[in-house]
Amino acid sequence: MPKFTHRVRVAFPDTDASGRIHFTAMLRYFEAAEIEFLRSLGYRYRDAPGVGFPRVRVECEYRSAVVFDDELDIAVSVKREGTSSYTLEFEALKDGVVAANGSIVVVCVGRPGRAQAIPEALKDALRGVAE
Repeated sequence: MPKFTHRVRVAFPDTDASGRIHFTAMLRYFEAAEIEFLRSLGYRYRDAPGVGFPRVRVECEYRSAVVFDDELDIAVSVKREGTSSYTLEFEALKDGVVAANGSIVVVCVGRPGRAQAIPEALKDALRGVAE
């Protein structure tokens, strides 16, 4: 299955004093793409009441300048699916060139704050697109 892509436009408040995207903004764009990716699979985090989905590892490598009003296509793919966690990979493409890439590791936790198995509906959705 081809990677899911979500288009965003860099907003002025997401830039820093140098006029480039603030490093935290790219992570928000990754998260927005993640949410739309899951929605495209028919899943929403709120479909699992009592389960939290904290990020335990986030990586991003910035490869080229991104500035206000640039359009980015954020490609999302499933890198790994484990018992209680999964890893999503991201590529931010500007005019077809990778401007940034990274990954997010998400762990499923129950109310006591302990890792638990990925909900079956989410596991089924991820399994259908895992690399």
